Amino acid sequence: MTTTDLPSSVPYREVTDANGRMYRVGESDIDIMGRRRRWMVILPWVGMMGISSAEYAFASAEDTLHTAHHWNSGHIFWMMTVWIFFQAAVAMPAGRLRESGKLPARWAMMLGALGTLLGYLSLAYAPHVVVAYIGFGMFSGMGAGMVYATCVNMVGKWYPERRGGKTGFVNGGFAYGSVPFVFLFTGFMDLSNFRWVLVSVGVFLAAVVAVAGYFFKDPPKNWWPASVDPLNPPADPRARRSLEKNPPAVQQYSPMQAWKTGRVALMWFCLACTSGVNIFGIAFQVDIGKEAGFAGGIVATAMSLKAVVNGTGRGVIGWLSDLYGRKQCLLAVCVILGLAQFGIIWSASEKILALFLIFSAISGFGGGAIFPMFAALTADYFGENNNATNYGMVYSSKLVSGLGAGMGSVVVGAWGHSGAFILAGCISFFAGFVALFLSPPGRPKKRGIHPNPHPLGEEMA
Repeated sequence: MTTTDLPSSVPYREVTDANGRMYRVGESDIDIMGRRRRWMVILPWVGMMGISSAEYAFASAEDTLHTAHHWNSGHIFWMMTVWIFFQAAVAMPAGRLRESGKLPARWAMMLGALGTLLGYLSLAYAPHVVVAYIGFGMFSGMGAGMVYATCVNMVGKWYPERRGGKTGFVNGGFAYGSVPFVFLFTGFMDLSNFRWVLVSVGVFLAAVVAVAGYFFKDPPKNWWPASVDPLNPPADPRARRSLEKNPPAVQQYSPMQAWKTGRVALMWFCLACTSGVNIFGIAFQVDIGKEAGFAGGIVATAMSLKAVVNGTGRGVIGWLSDLYGRKQCLLAVCVILGLAQFGIIWSASEKILALFLIFSAISGFGGGAIFPMFAALTADYFGENNNATNYGMVYSSKLVSGLGAGMGSVVVGAWGHSGAFILAGCISFFAGFVALFLSPPGRPKKRGIHPNPHPLGEEMA
């Protein structure tokens, strides 16, 4: 069989397992793109760091933007909300375009770089706040959504046999990549240099995204690593354990087929709840720390620590999910995130600074770990071929969870910080309860790799 993706001298075959799923085997990563597939972990990780500051460091520039442009705090808050809306909204349509071949990964990253640049330029030079809403909220949000969806799904396609740790590592760049810019915006940027700083940051981050994206390449549909036998337990103990705990999807589900299984709706609801709790914590942790009487520098340190743990925790939980199972780790994360909310409110009320810092870090871990879990779980359940669209459906829950800060402010006004954090903890526990009902569609109760009775399955030359 020949293909336009490969030189005619590179052979491959397609085999079918006992579930009827087809695997394309025989081609190495070097055959396909001329380099090791580890680059499809490193480069997406770099790309994710390039868009992270727009969400996680934007609040650090609030005071300067407020004074320089005479924007009130409400405008700045809603600008961030608009950014989150478009970042989540673009994921599914971008995924459909990617999978149809109309939007190659490289061009998706270039559009993301352009959106990043336009966002920072609008913050620097917007003559009216509406321009900032369009430039930063809409264009930067859409660009970030394209980069996020492309990077997260790229790594899952190249590591179908142990995607958890790789997906978590790449996803982590979306959090801790913002840390240097938090300090830049708070400690260096002021009214005398804010335009120069914002433009410089925009040019630098756009270049980072564009250069990383230039080398992106998708594997062929149904591709499977040549070194891993998809029909029998692999010799590599890491791949063996990961596939035993997280067996591959029984087929490549289309978006409509995935939706009809009912699992997409369950994952959507769980992610909406847990990411809403995460966004609520980011928005109100500073306030509750100040209310407890902790110094501003300490509270800022807690937020920086939360961002670092948020990012590194994504890689750690992804690695653990390869060892112990995706669903098991997701349930643990929901419980950890819920307990952390109770820990934050208790340590703040008792004015115990050390515990406040610890629970802030734990909350950051839980809030970050949920995203790679759902990204990897989507591919585990529905396959890699349509994963950009399928995960886009799940990730669209961020359209709702992005209101976590706004709805949180309503709850804080009615019940105070204690009531709001208690409610957040209970929501996380409830999400964990709902996640108990998740199971791989089409797979028998007995889990694991099911060898085909014919070692090579159905082979096609």
